[in-house]
Amino acid sequence: MGKRILLVNKFFYTRGGAEVVAINLRDELTARGYVVGIFTMAYHHVDEVEYLYEAPEVSFKRGLAGKVKFARRTLGGYHIEEAFTRALDDFKPDVVHLHNIHSYLSPAVARLAHERRCRVVWTMHDYKLVCPSYSCLNHGQTCERCLTHRHAILTQRCFKDSYAAGALAWLEARRWNRRRLEQWVDALVCPSEFLHDMMLRGGWNPDKLHVLNNFIDPVKLRALDEETLPREDYVAYVGRLSHEKGVDTLLQVARETPSVTLKLAGNGPLRLSLTAQYGSLPNVEFVGQLDAAQVANFVSRAACMVVPSEWYENNPLTIIEAQCAGTPVVGSNMGGIPELVVPGNGIIFEAGDRTALTEALDRALHTEWDHAGIRVRGRKRFSADVHLARLLKLYFSDLS
Repeated sequence: MGKRILLVNKFFYTRGGAEVVAINLRDELTARGYVVGIFTMAYHHVDEVEYLYEAPEVSFKRGLAGKVKFARRTLGGYHIEEAFTRALDDFKPDVVHLHNIHSYLSPAVARLAHERRCRVVWTMHDYKLVCPSYSCLNHGQTCERCLTHRHAILTQRCFKDSYAAGALAWLEARRWNRRRLEQWVDALVCPSEFLHDMMLRGGWNPDKLHVLNNFIDPVKLRALDEETLPREDYVAYVGRLSHEKGVDTLLQVARETPSVTLKLAGNGPLRLSLTAQYGSLPNVEFVGQLDAAQVANFVSRAACMVVPSEWYENNPLTIIEAQCAGTPVVGSNMGGIPELVVPGNGIIFEAGDRTALTEALDRALHTEWDHAGIRVRGRKRFSADVHLARLLKLYFSDLS
């Protein structure tokens, strides 16, 4: 009988990078003969799953009663232990692989899995274990105060612009502290060296930390292989339309540089305001939300991709996808981006600096790139086979 692996993520549909990684991992493990179960919050699922286990839904937005349930869940209550115990009893996993679990599920699942003598692996998709507000952002600016000041979130009002939300996040961090989690978790997977270094600075045990990049979405990879498309002269942006992504800076550069054709794919809180400000520019096009195959087509035809983020990106899937398409990347010097964008596959610029971004785009558009070389190197580095080979060692190194 094959080893049994239980993947745990608070959502299990194509919502963001963490969900894409978890869904793709489920598919890759299943294809290799492992028995895979899913534990998630009862909300919305990408497809039918044979071994699906759910915790009752909670939502911070559903009035006072909803907020109380959400707060209880954040601290490990409101039926999470009962639901996860049922999953453990029924599925009997050898390995429990955690992804995004805070708030909507809770790190209580790590303790329960550890008590059952499961191997517990946890992939970090954000900075939650060193920053209670997830993002290392304080009112739009990067912030590292919580690395050295454990109570900073109580005074900064940096989480949802709310003292109450900050207080709950502080309580959550106190309850699920480093001392406890290190007892329950066997391996912490950091998709970037940057996150690994942040965890070290936060005091985490280096023996628990392992750097392992994300892998290319197989759906996008198949779409890239279906046909070879000619390059066009546009710069592609794929991602959330929000302040921390640097989209406003990018669009200001496009307005000041009419020779640059910019096409943006994605949605987000700034969509309406950005469309109103820049949508009439002849060199700017908002193409909307695209599915996996459409993103592959969009990226593979671009002259280059731009990732102008102004926050600490971890290991962006958009850069991985671009490189696997042979598309060079112009990326800001934030977080894990410089680990991916190096001479030969792209250009790094100073985040938030319009002049630096303008110059980087000009260089990218006037460089003779080795698209085939970028493609080959990207697919080798970010292949599912490479990722799974290392991940399986973390899963089973202590199992007979």
